[in-house]
Amino acid sequence: MMARLWLVVVLTWALAPLAAAQTAEHTAVTLDDARLEALLEDQAALEAALDAARSERIEAGERRDALEAEQASLGEARAALEAGRSAQAADLEGVAQVLDRHLGELRDSLASSWLTLNGGVLPARSDAHSLPSPARLEAVAAALVALTADSARVERATLPVAGADGRVTSREVIRLGDMAAFSDADWLRRESPEMPPAVVEHTPREAAERLAAFARGEGSRVMLDPTGGRLLDALAQRPTLIERFHQGGAVGYVVVTLGGLGLLVALFQYAYLLWVGGRLRRQRRDLDALRDDNPLGRVLGKYRALREGQAPEALEARLDEALLAELPRLERGQSLVKLLAAVAPLLGLLGTVTGMIVTFQAITVFGTGDPQLMAGGISQALVTTVLGLITAVPLLFAHTALVSRSRRLSDMLEGQASAALAEHLERQPADDARHGSRHAAAYV
Repeated sequence: MMARLWLVVVLTWALAPLAAAQTAEHTAVTLDDARLEALLEDQAALEAALDAARSERIEAGERRDALEAEQASLGEARAALEAGRSAQAADLEGVAQVLDRHLGELRDSLASSWLTLNGGVLPARSDAHSLPSPARLEAVAAALVALTADSARVERATLPVAGADGRVTSREVIRLGDMAAFSDADWLRRESPEMPPAVVEHTPREAAERLAAFARGEGSRVMLDPTGGRLLDALAQRPTLIERFHQGGAVGYVVVTLGGLGLLVALFQYAYLLWVGGRLRRQRRDLDALRDDNPLGRVLGKYRALREGQAPEALEARLDEALLAELPRLERGQSLVKLLAAVAPLLGLLGTVTGMIVTFQAITVFGTGDPQLMAGGISQALVTTVLGLITAVPLLFAHTALVSRSRRLSDMLEGQASAALAEHLERQPADDARHGSRHAAAYV
């Protein structure tokens, strides 16, 4: 009995969910049937809702087609815009590259320019990885305009300057645009932006005078080097007169020594002839008082001492002897000067030959790659020729002056001596006639 009771209890407990499920299913079926009945009853409303849904579907399809068409046109416009932007970006990139290149070249070329001497600012380099902005382009344009204005402006400033001895001192510097700068009467050069400007080795005298006058405010014009300093470098490297003289070497020294010797001899002899000429003119004014400090006085003195009781032929011979004794003093040094005038060009030719020999030896050893190795021999060849000609020309003039001067004095001596002899010969017949009449009167 108990077993049956427990079996009933277990079955009841196990079948309780099944009964609940059956009850719920029955309830749902009942609700569905009620809904179906309600729908069947409201068929007209259902058909109206279906028509409305269909209409909305059609409208949605139309809107979808319109949206798809608009999306396609927007895609085309976007593609065209992207293509235009790509072309413009390529053009802007080209402009940016050109701008960057030109700015780099400008900064490199003006790094050591006089425009940046007193803190002038150059345009900054642009970023190659980004396109230039309008503000950046305006800043570059403003900087270029400022540099252009500075290139036509004269400015004064006190800056450190390296002198010829290498010492750096503060000096007033005058900048002439981007052409040049000078301090006092010296041109300046600028090797790099990190180093101070330095004084040029050689400033021409006339240019230095104009620079000094301009610095004092007394002048309005200065001399410029249009080659950017190359002309001043050439002037600085040009040898001085003493350096030219040393380039002639041993032959040049000999030529100049001989030329100097010849000129000294010519000057001393010409001075002696001038002194003798003065004495001769003074003696001619007073022939009664003969003096031994001049050739005319000595010749006439010997003549007057011998004329009494001498035959005319003997007097003429003695007179010629006295004149010939005075000629060596008057013609002294002429042969030496003439010889040196002839030898100087030959020595210059000798120096030319030796210089060319040195040049050919340098070419044989080092080749023709470096012209400076041949410059020494060529300089010697040319300088010795110039020295020979420079020495010969003054010696020739000196020789001509000596010859003409001595000839004039010798002609003066011969003229006075001939006049004295002629006067003596003219008086001798009259004296002989007087002596003859006296002898006749005494005889009578």
